[in-house]
Amino acid sequence: MSSVLVIDDEPAIADTIVFALSQEGFTAVVHGTGAAGIAAFREGCPALLIIDVGLPDMSGFDVIREVRRTSHVPIIVLTARTAEVDRIVGLEIGADDYVTKPFSPRELAARVKAVLRRTENAAVASSSAFVIDTDQCSIAFYGTPVMLSRYEYLILKLLVERPGKVFSRDEIMEAVWDDPGGSFDRTIDTHVKTIRQKLHEIRKTDDPIVTHRGIGYSLRTAR
Repeated sequence: MSSVLVIDDEPAIADTIVFALSQEGFTAVVHGTGAAGIAAFREGCPALLIIDVGLPDMSGFDVIREVRRTSHVPIIVLTARTAEVDRIVGLEIGADDYVTKPFSPRELAARVKAVLRRTENAAVASSSAFVIDTDQCSIAFYGTPVMLSRYEYLILKLLVERPGKVFSRDEIMEAVWDDPGGSFDRTIDTHVKTIRQKLHEIRKTDDPIVTHRGIGYSLRTAR
C-alpha cells in the first residue's frame, strides 16, 4: 500500500483527500503546517506528496523547494482556481502536477495514480543504465564494468534494484554487512563516495546516486 503525505491546513479538504485515496488503496498521513510536513517527510518515505500552496506557517512553494533539495519524490500541488501563477511556479520549482480548488476527489486520486505510474516508468528507465551480473558479482554502467569491492558491489546492487527508494544508512547496514553493529554511518558514506568516483570515471555527465541528508541514499530516477 503506497503512502501519501498530505500537507494542508483545511481539515475538511484533508479529510476528503484521505477518504478518496483510501478508496483507491492508498494510506494518507496529514499535517497542517509546512514545518510539520517537512519533518514527517524526513522521518518517513512517502511515495508521493500533496502540498497546498497556502499554509499557515510558510508557502507551499518553500516546502517544495526544501523537499527538492534532497529528493525526487513525486509532488502534486493544490492551488486556487484563479491563481495561474501558482500553478506555473509550482511546476517550475519541481512539482509534477497540480490540482485546482475546488476539486473532484476522484480526479485527485486519478492524478495521484497517473503521477506514480509516470515516475515508476521513469525509475525503470534510469536503472537500465546498469546491468547486474549476480553470477559474477559484477555491475556494468553503460556497458562498462565497474571495478567494485565486495561492499561497494552490494551497496550499488541494493540501490540499482530499487531505483527511487530511499535507503537509510541502517537499512544499508542490515542488507549489506554481516555484522551491522560493527559498522558506522561514515563507513557507508565512504563506500558511496568511492562508488560515485568510479561511476564518474566511466560517465562524467552522470551522478546517479542521490544523497538524502540525514537519511541515506537512493538511485536517481529519470525526470
